Amino acid sequence: MKEKVQEVLNEVRPYLQRDGGDVELVDVTDDNIVYVRLRGACGTCPSAIMTLKGGIERVMKERIPEIKSVEQAP
Repeated sequence: MKEKVQEVLNEVRPYLQRDGGDVELVDVTDDNIVYVRLRGACGTCPSAIMTLKGGIERVMKERIPEIKSVEQAP
């Protein structure tokens, strides 16, 4: 599952990098919750939650329907 998730993150990464940000996979739990860490401009952007939920999570669920959610790593 982690490999599939990483493939999807690699698809969205260029969009984040274009704005000076990036995303790092931290973990995929047994119940299919993905934890990521937003980096660079994305880590401090006021719209980070929209990027996480409206962008990364939406694409992740489209490509891998088993994924329940994408969350910011603690």
